[in-house]
Amino acid sequence: MAGVADRTALVTGAGSADGIGFAVARLLRAAGARVAITSTTKRIFERLEELPGGPKDKAAFVCDLTDRRAAVEMAKQAEKALGPLAILVNNAGMAQTGVRQKRQWAHEIDDESWDRQIDISVNTCFTMTRAVLPGMARRRYGRIVNMSSVTGPVVAIPRSTAYGTAKAAMLGFTRQVAIEYARKGITVNAIGPGWIATGSSSKAEIVAGNHTPAGRPGRADEVGHVCVFLASEEASYVTGQMIVVDGGNTIQEYKDAIERYY
Repeated sequence: MAGVADRTALVTGAGSADGIGFAVARLLRAAGARVAITSTTKRIFERLEELPGGPKDKAAFVCDLTDRRAAVEMAKQAEKALGPLAILVNNAGMAQTGVRQKRQWAHEIDDESWDRQIDISVNTCFTMTRAVLPGMARRRYGRIVNMSSVTGPVVAIPRSTAYGTAKAAMLGFTRQVAIEYARKGITVNAIGPGWIATGSSSKAEIVAGNHTPAGRPGRADEVGHVCVFLASEEASYVTGQMIVVDGGNTIQEYKDAIERYY
């Protein structure tokens, strides 16, 4: 199986040591890909040190992807460092370091909060995808994986209107680009994580994870392995899809203590 070996990947939102983005980056490197990682803060260089390999195998960039010119330039620098981008993982978008995220009822959402969530999720995904598509189309090969969520495309949570809307829009964008570029050898897919335990998880989110059919929250690497498959050569006939990684949570009718029903 060729997998992702000797391909160059760019993973956004990889600054957190226990986050999904860095888990994806680690797994791609372990599978033989050259990996560029990015985040909004200098902690990305700490993650770079933790990745195996030398300067020909990995690179890191500090970049605010909401700055479109900076994002496009960063993609060019990643290609200059590691070679043509064959894999793009749009993971940025859950939150941004140093920016407080409000939870509001729909009628309370101010313009700034709405625009911010659309910007860090949908617009960054669009900007990075647009940047890599021409090169992928010329080479007639590409794998794009967008980190959506079950929130928005599948289920809804009160006071998460902006977030859920943005993640649903990412799925719509995924399908649209998949249709347009399928004959160019490019696949575009999404992942819908459920309750995944990371450093940013609240106590309530961990409790919710414990009430899934699996009886626990998911791990970042469990999302990462799905991402590596979608990024692989073997996933050539999978496009325009969203794979849900949620321990069965969205298919269960009862959401109370599992032991009452089994």
